[in-house]
Amino acid sequence: MPTIDRNGTVSFGDASLSIWEEPDGPVLGEWERQFKKDVFLRMAQQLRRLGWQTEVPADMVEKYSRRFAEGYRYCRKGDLQGRLEVTGRRIKLEMWQDVANVENSNGGRYDFDKEKRMPYLLWLEMERTRRRLRAYLCNVFAGYEFNDRLRDGRHAERGPGALTALEWVEQANRSSGHFVAELGHARIGMACNARSADGGTITHGARVYAIGYGDRMVVGTAYYNLNNMWWVVTGKYDVLNVHSGAIYLESPGDLRRKRNETRRRKRLEGELSLAVKAMDFRLAETLKGILFPADEPLYMIWHKGHGAYHRAGASGYTSNPIEAGKFTWKELGRFRPADGSMEDDLSRIVPLDDDQAKAA
Repeated sequence: MPTIDRNGTVSFGDASLSIWEEPDGPVLGEWERQFKKDVFLRMAQQLRRLGWQTEVPADMVEKYSRRFAEGYRYCRKGDLQGRLEVTGRRIKLEMWQDVANVENSNGGRYDFDKEKRMPYLLWLEMERTRRRLRAYLCNVFAGYEFNDRLRDGRHAERGPGALTALEWVEQANRSSGHFVAELGHARIGMACNARSADGGTITHGARVYAIGYGDRMVVGTAYYNLNNMWWVVTGKYDVLNVHSGAIYLESPGDLRRKRNETRRRKRLEGELSLAVKAMDFRLAETLKGILFPADEPLYMIWHKGHGAYHRAGASGYTSNPIEAGKFTWKELGRFRPADGSMEDDLSRIVPLDDDQAKAA
């Protein structure tokens, strides 16, 4: 097969394949057009030969322009979906599925561990696709090399034949730009970054209890990551990345109970908002009775900087008071001004029956 003189690196990620080139000159104009022609369009063509359907995303054409959208392809083969994109000196093919084990409300593309969530046959097709593309690219382009990233920072693989969880955490920390050699991790900085859910101070290497990804309690060893995030190693190959508020130094008790109160609350408040929008007030009244104590005043939190209300659990924002999170006075917590008033420089507490809220 004739080869084209281009130099670059091909690597695998989580259900993805990426290409990276380092041109001698600027990544503009003629180089960018040639990169797209030589590599991006060939990849789209090869995908079609492998049985994939590819198309320029219609929503991008409508929202931006045809010229901008030509740098992307929406791809599909059965239940396996993908997006091929070229941005500057990088091309990436990302694959996912929406038929099983999807947690993110926006779809499987936004889930972590996409490969692990795939049904086996879909995983086989994903793996076949990227291996065939890798072989094609490294044969067609003379200077392309494959980097498996087996032991490369946070892209490293864990499992039999690869890294243990402890080795992986060490590699991930060392690859961070915040790594401090004498500490073996980044500086913790503010004390709140190490404050556990039960009020203690988490130390690097401490034995802890943590709320895992499935809202279940796990036991493991904590290693500092960055900001308020900590790695919790729970087995030879298993590691979680959780915030300090999900970590306990002492057993919180009832370890078999699922800790899904926050998720449950957000879901119920979402259903309450939908019931009000649909004018199903009987259902709304039932949901309100489940969510809140009878006859207790409720409040919303208006964020002055964003010009919007906090959503349920003070996570996210919305300008619609129906979709805003509802809080009892006790639940307002840190949002209650210290002077006892209803607002400070950042936030304003809005009673649910406030005329301003009704007019919003």
